[in-house]
Amino acid sequence: MDSIIISPELPPNDVLLLRNLSEDIQRCQQNTGPSTKSSAKKSSGKTVNNESSASGQEATNGTIGNHVLASRDESDLTSMRAVNDPTHKDFEPSVFCTVDFRDLSSRLHPVIYKHILLPYVKWAQNVARHPSDVIMVTHLILYFTTSVPSAIWLYYHFTYIHGFIHFIMQVYYVGTYTLMMHQHIHGGGVLRKTSWVHLFDITFPYITDPLMGHTWNSYYYHHVKHHHVEGNGPNDLSSTIRYQRDNIWHFLHYVGRFYVLIWLDLPIYFLRNDRPTFALKTAFWELSNYAVILTLFIINSRPTTFVFLLPLMLLRAGLMIGNWGQHALVDADEPDSDYRSSITLIDVPSNRYCFNDGYHTSHHLNPRRHWREHPVHFLANKGTYSAEHALVFHNIDYLEITVRLLLRDYAHLARCLVPIGERQIRLTMEQRADMLRRCTRRFTEDEITEKFAVAAKEKAKVK
Repeated sequence: MDSIIISPELPPNDVLLLRNLSEDIQRCQQNTGPSTKSSAKKSSGKTVNNESSASGQEATNGTIGNHVLASRDESDLTSMRAVNDPTHKDFEPSVFCTVDFRDLSSRLHPVIYKHILLPYVKWAQNVARHPSDVIMVTHLILYFTTSVPSAIWLYYHFTYIHGFIHFIMQVYYVGTYTLMMHQHIHGGGVLRKTSWVHLFDITFPYITDPLMGHTWNSYYYHHVKHHHVEGNGPNDLSSTIRYQRDNIWHFLHYVGRFYVLIWLDLPIYFLRNDRPTFALKTAFWELSNYAVILTLFIINSRPTTFVFLLPLMLLRAGLMIGNWGQHALVDADEPDSDYRSSITLIDVPSNRYCFNDGYHTSHHLNPRRHWREHPVHFLANKGTYSAEHALVFHNIDYLEITVRLLLRDYAHLARCLVPIGERQIRLTMEQRADMLRRCTRRFTEDEITEKFAVAAKEKAKVK
């Protein structure tokens, strides 16, 4: 029995998508045998049974194709697109991570809503790059009214209590901030390209990045100019394919190498690929950031430890733990496919608090896709995702996926899987666990040469 848990904390489009996929599962099971007719979905803690069925349903590209489902999908897509379309009456800007715009009118006092929130939203929409991205302005205001003054005060008057509170605050901020910067580096900023706004958009990362554990510009060069170019392939420094992805020692080697050697490995990678300018820029920004932190440590070690060193140490580990979860499940037959080397999560932490980071396959297919368009893309291309046997999970984030893999708890991962297409839906829980286990197998060098050489030839033909 498939139990899809639809958390009330999910963003509205995630709820719509997850219900859509849940109905596909139910209809498919109802048409493939009586033993599966008791499947149910859970919504906001309640179980909802759907015993209705339609006759004459057939699988088309892995989805159940008939005019009823096509009409439903189109209706869901229309609703999703309306929320994202600034010209539509149902458009909703994103203002805060924790609550949707549609709920603010009932949660705020009418005076605050009308005379403070709405004027703020109108002003912020003139500052943000996209009308929907009021949330970017909100978070920049948050960081420059909390993190920055707190860090300055620690250097002026240090106490250990303040130092610990400051660090805990940064730990709370870092996931959302990092994914905000993820939008920044892929889109060339998050604010409008006008006068002082664009100048601030360019300069603020040099202030806030080190406070969150990032070194200057390293995220851009590693993620945009390196990871998305290589796509978890054999030349990707953060590739998982040479590791057994449910082995703790392989995982520690993976994290440890990045932790200790990325400052050297990334410039060498660019030199090896005949990009000396990138190599020099990467080395300059990384080493200059280290030099500044070292200088500040020599001058005043205690605040520097809490303001810069601890965030740096935490983020370096967090980035690789997250990347392991994003790319640990790789198809043995087509490891070069974006559909089969990355996954999709419909979960609360990744999508509500981290700008739809759960839609990692969609992001790899188009790195410049706006974060609010990921659920729309998935539903519009559900048939392709299904035909490509993509992996979709719910009620679990990347960090927990990494932990569950290292514990080899495939039964839990199987329960979190949202099967798409008849092939996956017909699998028992044990078969799903076995399928996921096969996706963590380490690739030999011969396999890497064979499979990625074929992929390279195919790409060359296309070009």
